[in-house]
Amino acid sequence: MRIRSTTILAVRHNGEVAIGGDGQVTMNTSVMKSDASKIRPLLGGKVWCGFAGSTADAFALLERFESMLKDYPGNVPKAATELAKQWRTDRAMRRLEALMVVVDAQQTLLLSGTGDVIQPTDGILGIGSGGNYATAAAKALVKHSSLSAEEIVMASLKIAADIDIYTNDNIKIHRVEAV
Repeated sequence: MRIRSTTILAVRHNGEVAIGGDGQVTMNTSVMKSDASKIRPLLGGKVWCGFAGSTADAFALLERFESMLKDYPGNVPKAATELAKQWRTDRAMRRLEALMVVVDAQQTLLLSGTGDVIQPTDGILGIGSGGNYATAAAKALVKHSSLSAEEIVMASLKIAADIDIYTNDNIKIHRVEAV
């Protein structure tokens, strides 16, 4: 049985940062949940993390990432790199199937089990089943509108929900204070 869920989008635009995600979890051809929350605050809301993939795996990664953030206070890229390194080399962690988007005041990062820590050049990052649709919409809106980062995330996720059957329009967005 294949469980599909999540579109997560982060946008850094005009000094603002927003991260949002839809609420749908699908098992085979059935919607199992329409209001899941796939974005979590870390370090008291200074860092926000969105995840796509296995929920149990994502929570295991979130716990480890928060531990890394405590080990490297104020250095999100270092914490992300250490997690990615551990994720790739540890035998048990290698089996974890998830992707993570991490945002704070200065950084937008993608973390994967292949050891990747990627910072997008344009500050736009989407993951999950509708991630590419949301990313494309956000890139267009950044170039051709005067919307805020939060408004771009909302509009882009709604566009993804109109296209991707594993994405719904039950959207939750969080703003992050940017530097």
